[in-house]
Amino acid sequence: MLSVACVGFLFGGLGVGVALGGVMPLPYGSLARIQEYVRNNPPAVQVIAVAMFASSVPLAGYAIVVSARLRQLGVAGPGPTIALVGGSLAAGSLALAGLVGWTLTRPEVSADAAVVRALYTLVFLIGGPGHIVALGVLVAAMAAAGLRLMPKPVAWTGLAVAALAESATAVLAWTQLGVILPVARVLALGWLVVAGALLSRADLHAM
Repeated sequence: MLSVACVGFLFGGLGVGVALGGVMPLPYGSLARIQEYVRNNPPAVQVIAVAMFASSVPLAGYAIVVSARLRQLGVAGPGPTIALVGGSLAAGSLALAGLVGWTLTRPEVSADAAVVRALYTLVFLIGGPGHIVALGVLVAAMAAAGLRLMPKPVAWTGLAVAALAESATAVLAWTQLGVILPVARVLALGWLVVAGALLSRADLHAM
C-alpha cells in the first residue's frame, strides 16, 4: 500500500500538472521558455511540487518497512541497511525537490530569471538523477535479497532496473541521456510495487 500511495501521489500530481500547464520544459533548454512556463503556470508547478513532497512520505515508510521485513525473513549482512539508506535518500531527495519546486511559485522568485534558472535546475538534479540513483540502491538491495525470497525472474529484473537507475548518473555528463530518467523512474517504482507485494507474502522456510 505504501508503494502504491507513493506512485499514486507522484504520477497523479504529474498528470494534473501537465493537464493544467502542459509539459514542463527541459532544464537545459531555453531560459525564456522556462521562465515563461514558471510565471504563467504557478498552479501547475505547485501541484507537481506538492505531489512530489507528498509521495516522499510513503516512500520513506516503504523503506522502513522493507528493511524490517528483510531482517524478519532472515536476511543477514548489510542488505536491509542498504535498502533503508537508499530508500531514505530517495524519499529525502523527492521531498527536497518538491519544496524547492514550490518555491518557484512565489511571484517574487519567478520574476528573477537567474533565480528561476538556478532553482529549476536544482529541482531537476535533486528530483531526477539524485532521486533515481538513490531509488536504484533501494531496488538493488531488495533484488539481491530477493534472489532467495521471490521468484528469480522478478529478482533479476530488479537488478537490471537497479543498474539502469544507477546509470542515470551519466545524465550529469551527457544531458542527451535524459531519456533514462523517466524510464528508470517508472520501472523502479513499478518494480517496488510488485516486490513489496511478494515480500509481504514471503515465507523464509518455504524458499
